[in-house]
Amino acid sequence: MLPGEMSEQQEFRHELEATLAAREEMGEELEPQLVDRFADRIEQEIDRRAKEQAYRQRPRSRDHNAPTIPLALGSLGLAIPLIGAAGGLAGVTGVIAVCIAIVLVNLLWVLGRR
Repeated sequence: MLPGEMSEQQEFRHELEATLAAREEMGEELEPQLVDRFADRIEQEIDRRAKEQAYRQRPRSRDHNAPTIPLALGSLGLAIPLIGAAGGLAGVTGVIAVCIAIVLVNLLWVLGRR
């Protein structure tokens, strides 16, 4: 058991003992209120632990990376014919211009997603 869990158990044990002691001192007419208060405390703790466990178990979102893959593959698919056409018409300068344009489009897309 973790140290934090042990102290929580000790805290609940202490609260239960205090509730039982208060019942003995105050009598049975206040017993329903004492039991309700202690039950509410237990329900709050159960809810807190359930939320904590759900938070730990939820999958980490990777949606922000998903659009980048199709964009990169599309850029490579378009780069082949564009580089071929630019190389045939404008030579090395055209190839460099197409490469720079593709890099800028991808860079602006990624920076815009942040």
